[in-house]
Amino acid sequence: MIPIEPPDPSIGTPADVPAICHTPAAPITPTGKQIVLLIAILAGFITPFDGSAVNIALPAMGAEFHMDAIALSWIATAYILAAALFLVPFGKIADIYGRKRIFLYGIAIFSLASLVMTMVPTTSLLIAVRILQGFGGAMIFGTSIAILTSVFPPGERGKALGIYLTAVYFGLTLGPFLGGVLTQYFGWRSIFFVNVPIGIIACILILWKLDGEWAECVGEHFDLAGSVIYACTLIALMYGFSTVPDSTGIALIVTGIIIGIIFALYEMRIPAPVLDMRLLFKNRVFAFSNLAALINYSATYAVTFLLSLDLQFTKGFSPEHAGLILIVQPAIMAFVSPVAGRLSDRIDPQIVASAGMGLTALGLFLFSFLVESTPLWYMLLCLGVLGAGFGLFSSPNTNAIMSAVEKRYYGVASGMNGTMRLVGQMLSMGIAMMLFSLIIGRVEITPEYYPQFIISVHYAFVLFTIFCIFGIAASLMRGKRQPAAGLHPDGPE
Repeated sequence: MIPIEPPDPSIGTPADVPAICHTPAAPITPTGKQIVLLIAILAGFITPFDGSAVNIALPAMGAEFHMDAIALSWIATAYILAAALFLVPFGKIADIYGRKRIFLYGIAIFSLASLVMTMVPTTSLLIAVRILQGFGGAMIFGTSIAILTSVFPPGERGKALGIYLTAVYFGLTLGPFLGGVLTQYFGWRSIFFVNVPIGIIACILILWKLDGEWAECVGEHFDLAGSVIYACTLIALMYGFSTVPDSTGIALIVTGIIIGIIFALYEMRIPAPVLDMRLLFKNRVFAFSNLAALINYSATYAVTFLLSLDLQFTKGFSPEHAGLILIVQPAIMAFVSPVAGRLSDRIDPQIVASAGMGLTALGLFLFSFLVESTPLWYMLLCLGVLGAGFGLFSSPNTNAIMSAVEKRYYGVASGMNGTMRLVGQMLSMGIAMMLFSLIIGRVEITPEYYPQFIISVHYAFVLFTIFCIFGIAASLMRGKRQPAAGLHPDGPE
C-alpha cells in the first residue's frame, strides 16, 4: 500500500464512506508508460473509427436488410446511446474494482461484438450487437483517460493526452473515408472485422505487459439506483434531441431535465454517489471544462456530416474524393493536438483551450458563407482553421478536467468527459436533423432541393458559431489551475 494523498477539501470524502485504499500497479518505467500509451492509442482509435465509419456504410447495410430510414438511424443511435448510458457508471466501477480490469473487459467485449457484426443475419440482431458494442465502448472510454492520468504525472500528462486524443479524433474523422473505401471494395462487414485484430493485440499487451492495478475506491458501495436514474435522464434527453422538433421530442427533453434534477438531488443525499455532484457544484474547473467540452462537440460533430453531403450533392464529388478533402481537418488536428497537450503542461490549460475554442468559432463562422459555388480552396482553408481550433482545444481541456480532481475520481472524470462527447455528438446531429426537417422536409435531397439544403447548412453553421462563442465564455470562466497544495489533487505542481 502507498500513502493516501490529502484529498481536495472542496470535494471532501463523507465520513460514512468506507475507508479508501489504493491498489497500486507496479512502478511504471518510461518504457512501461509508452506501452500504456500504445494500448490507449489502439483502443482510442477503434471505438470512434467504428462509430463514424458505420455512417458511410448505412446505405449498403440498409440495402442488404431492406431497412427503412428509422431503422437505419438506430444502427448509429443504439451505439452512441448505449455508450453514453454506461460511461459514468463504468468509470465509477473502475475506480472501485480496478481500471485495468474494466478496460480489458471493454476491449474484449467490443472486439467480440465486432466479430459477431461480421455475421449478423437480421436487423434486430444487428441493432442488438451495436448496443453490445456501445456497452464495451463505455468500458473503454470510462477508463482509458483515467489510466493515462494515473500513469503520467502532471508534467507529462498533457503530452500523453494530446497523443491519445489525436488517435481518437483520427478514428472519428477518418472513419467516413476509410469506411467508404472498405465498404466499396470489401463490403460493409469489413469495417467491423478491422476492429478484431487491433482489439486482440491490445488485450495481449494488457495481459502481458501491464502488472498490478489502479483502484482508489476499493470497498466503496456502488450506487446502482443513481446509475438507473442517470440512465433514464440520458435516454430521455438523447432520444428527445433525435426527434426534435416533434412534440414528442420536446416532451422527452423536458422529462429528461426533470429527471436530471431528481438525479442531482438524490446524488447529493447519499454517501457514495455514482457521480459526486460536488465535482460539478464545488469544483469550478471541472464543471466549466466539461461544459466547454459539451459545447465544443455540439458545435463540431455534425460538420463532417454536413460537408460530406455538400461535397457529394452540390459539388458533385464522389464519396472517396469527398473523404480525401475532409482529411484536411484531422491532419491538422494530428499535428496540433500533441503540441497543444505539451503546451497545457507549461501554460494554464484555460488559455490554450480558450484559444482553440476561438479558432473553432472562426472556422464555423467562415463556413456559414458556404454556397453552391464556394471554391474548394475556401473549404480547405476553413477545414484547416477548424482542425487547428479543435486540436488546440481538446487535449488541454481534457488535461484540465483530469487534473481538477483527486485520483479516486479519475474513472468518474474520464467517464464524464466521454459522456460530454457523446451527448454533444447527439445534440449536434439533432440540430442538423431539426433544420433539415424544418427547411427541407422529410424528402430525398435531389437537385431541386439543393437551395433549401444550402440554407439549412447556413443556419446550422450560424448556430454552431453561436454555440462556440458561449463555449469561449465557459472555457474562460473555469478559472486558472491552482498550484497551491490542497487545492490541486496531486499537490503542488
